[in-house]
Amino acid sequence: MLYPNSMTYYPISLKVENQKCLLVGAGEVGLRKLKSLLYCHPAEIWVIDTCDPSPEIRSIGDNTRVFFKKRAFTPSDLDGKFVVFACTSNPVVNRHIADLCQQKNILCNIADYPEGSNFIVPSVIRQGDLTLTVSTGGNSPAFTKKIRRDLQNIFGDHYAKFLTLMGRLRPLVLDLGKETSENTALFRHLVASPILDELEAGNISRVHELLAEILPEELVPHIPELTDDFV
Repeated sequence: MLYPNSMTYYPISLKVENQKCLLVGAGEVGLRKLKSLLYCHPAEIWVIDTCDPSPEIRSIGDNTRVFFKKRAFTPSDLDGKFVVFACTSNPVVNRHIADLCQQKNILCNIADYPEGSNFIVPSVIRQGDLTLTVSTGGNSPAFTKKIRRDLQNIFGDHYAKFLTLMGRLRPLVLDLGKETSENTALFRHLVASPILDELEAGNISRVHELLAEILPEELVPHIPELTDDFV
């Protein structure tokens, strides 16, 4: 077994919904962080920068959850924050923020100072509710991007449709009140079936046929509504 030579990170998916977040630095990196945070429905995102916001940042600032402040960072900005991103062009400021967050046990990511951060942000591929992340532990960002491109070519939007289908089916199956072992066998049968391939081919009629063969008789009438918005 090969062991990593660099720091090993514990992989985790972080829930920021209804949490307060802080973003210091509203440049190109900050804009990317802001967009990715908004996707996850935080309660508030405070954006602090000494410069005027770009037009794109300003337009995002119209969001009721985003608050932009044109000024320098102060330690009190950390109060009540769940997670902090420091991505200013000043490494001294970034490291100062990292040190303060460490003292206060606040999750912190520093764009140019991974060794001082207590988490790093992996490269992300999303297809609906499917989220894939790639990290090389900071050893090769270029290789991370290559892997991400490779995965994007493999995991198309048919994966998102399949997960949507399973998400709609699950409560219907559970409401039948069958034994857990029966439900487990049914879900495994669905996953092992050619449904994913037929979704990729856009053959919804064949998907309906397969569902009719696999699902309990009581659920067959629900099949059309399960895929009614699939294109």
